[in-house]
Amino acid sequence: MHKNLRVPPRTAVLLALVLLPALSLARIPDANECVEAGDFIKNAAHARDSGMAEADFISRIRDDIEIIRAFPPHLRWFVQDEEDAEFLIAAATDVFRKPRLAAEHQRDFVKSCLVKAGNKPKYSL
Repeated sequence: MHKNLRVPPRTAVLLALVLLPALSLARIPDANECVEAGDFIKNAAHARDSGMAEADFISRIRDDIEIIRAFPPHLRWFVQDEEDAEFLIAAATDVFRKPRLAAEHQRDFVKSCLVKAGNKPKYSL
């Protein structure tokens, strides 16, 4: 189509300098997303307590994440990028490998999510 379309080197460097920082920034969840994802982790503990196996639960999360990825990132809940997915899967795995009360898993997840978001919890969970 446009075989002769060339970007001058100065323009290419300028574009790279402008766009690269935006591409390299990790997405930061907001406080509401942290609380909602905390509810998900609490429900993972309830599923565990009801007899669901770790492998089954994690398999379902991975399947759900694949479905979620069909939507544009700005329309996704919590898992907008790979880092979010890994964070949620790690917390769900912890629910099964280090069993505690559902509320404790929820509290610890929300706290770590808020730290990730750069927010300090303003209240005790």
